[in-house]
Amino acid sequence: MMFKLKYDDFLVYDEATNTYSMSQEQKVRDETERNHWKTTGLTVLKDWRLYAMLIPMILVYLLWKYLPMYSLVASFKSGDEAQAIDRDWVGIANFAHLFEIGGDAVDFWRAFRNTFTLAFYGLLFGFPFPIILALFFNEVRSNIARSVMQVCVYLPKFLSTVIVTTLVISLFKGPTAAGGEMGVVSKFLTYISGADSFIGNAAAIADKGLIQSTRYFRAIYIVAELWEHGGYDSIVFFAAVIAVSPTSYEAAQIDGAGKMAQMRYVVLPSILSTVVIMLIMKMGSLLSIGYEKLWLFCNSNNSGNYEVASVVSTLANMWNDKGSVYQGYGVAAEMMNNLIGMILVLGSNFIARKASDVSLY
Repeated sequence: MMFKLKYDDFLVYDEATNTYSMSQEQKVRDETERNHWKTTGLTVLKDWRLYAMLIPMILVYLLWKYLPMYSLVASFKSGDEAQAIDRDWVGIANFAHLFEIGGDAVDFWRAFRNTFTLAFYGLLFGFPFPIILALFFNEVRSNIARSVMQVCVYLPKFLSTVIVTTLVISLFKGPTAAGGEMGVVSKFLTYISGADSFIGNAAAIADKGLIQSTRYFRAIYIVAELWEHGGYDSIVFFAAVIAVSPTSYEAAQIDGAGKMAQMRYVVLPSILSTVVIMLIMKMGSLLSIGYEKLWLFCNSNNSGNYEVASVVSTLANMWNDKGSVYQGYGVAAEMMNNLIGMILVLGSNFIARKASDVSLY
């Protein structure tokens, strides 16, 4: 419904003089509106150093987030991706190819299944782990001991993917055909489980070991992810935990609540909004499993763990190397993966807003 504004909506009528005048509040509002851009410019000039710090972030988003979106047009065309403008438009033919029976569709759905499985296990074990770690840090009374432990669990995040992957392979590798020994962790697991057990037999396979086993690769991958990212992800939750008012703990102690009861009835409800927001953000990257680590674990279809380690991103990378025909298939596969991730974000945000009145937007 449209409302037509009149002059007396902004002016004050004086019955004694039969005149209209502008109130002081309206004068202030008018002055603010007239000088809005001038005030904004002066603020930017005053704090120009802070705004200059935004330039690297803006460039990163432009170069690595927005400009690559141009390549999405390759999913609707055929030919060489470098000549995206001159390629023939094929519509949704590349997407339809992924739904065909047999052929490349088998590789795609296997990769999609592996992507979803690894993402699901990563969410199931990887999301609660930082929360538990933050609660543990909050119970450590010695600041020195807590600082040392935090540095130890944060450190793996700052190691390169190549170093982390090489370390995991070295720990879980099997004996080499040239007579080299198996990894330390593989040797320990074989010792405690027995050489004739499933673990012992898998660890003893020459040039493969547990890291190349379809049975144990996913567990090793999830443990490596927890070790690498768990400590760093706990920073946000730890900040929310230490922000809980001490009076809440005191009230719970007066009521006879122990440590576990305080965590359940005081800490967790206080950080619920943070948990919901982080969960929604986690859902956004649920299917965006980085191909770097998995590519190092499984860089060919001859790898023993190819059946469980091949994901959409690694498959798309392999297709891009096979020629111009497969480039459109690879981009289409990645686009489908991202669209499903977007749907998960929208769905989880809608459910969170309806269930707890806390949402990302």
